[in-house]
Amino acid sequence: MEYPMSNINFKMMAFAFQVRDIVRPRADILEEVRLESGARVLDFGCGPGSYTVIAADRVGPAGMVYALDIQPLALQHVQERARKHGLSNIKTIYSSRDTGLETGSLDVVLLYDILHSFVEPEAILEELHRILKPGAVLSINDHHMTGAKIVEKVMSTGLFAFQAKGRHNFTFVKRQ
Repeated sequence: MEYPMSNINFKMMAFAFQVRDIVRPRADILEEVRLESGARVLDFGCGPGSYTVIAADRVGPAGMVYALDIQPLALQHVQERARKHGLSNIKTIYSSRDTGLETGSLDVVLLYDILHSFVEPEAILEELHRILKPGAVLSINDHHMTGAKIVEKVMSTGLFAFQAKGRHNFTFVKRQ
């Protein structure tokens, strides 16, 4: 089981992400996902919400973005950012794996900068497979891993098919 980081470590990480987001905007990375109005999305390991807020804006009021993290401060930060941006289509989930979401209910899962840290990647990928609709997208970006390692880790489960390698992300689709 993964454990939350200390509050001071989270605050330092959140600040570093703010600087990173100025230098390399998260919107550019999400561009490859092509989120549609009305889509239901999970930002797994959302951290301070760099992707969550952009995704919520893109799916619009008819869509929903779930922000999951094991760090309570991350979820508080996401809620504050949602209020600041006037977004009511973000719900937070406190968990290290289980989402509590309905089977086959999501269109996209964002797994950004987190895959490398999973203690039990197979169990997490099984949960993501469960909640995605047939043919739905698992988008992965993790600069801590080589592309070959990302593909190997995901494909070894047999749950997802590799679809594409974009400029920033690896795209997989849920297998039946």
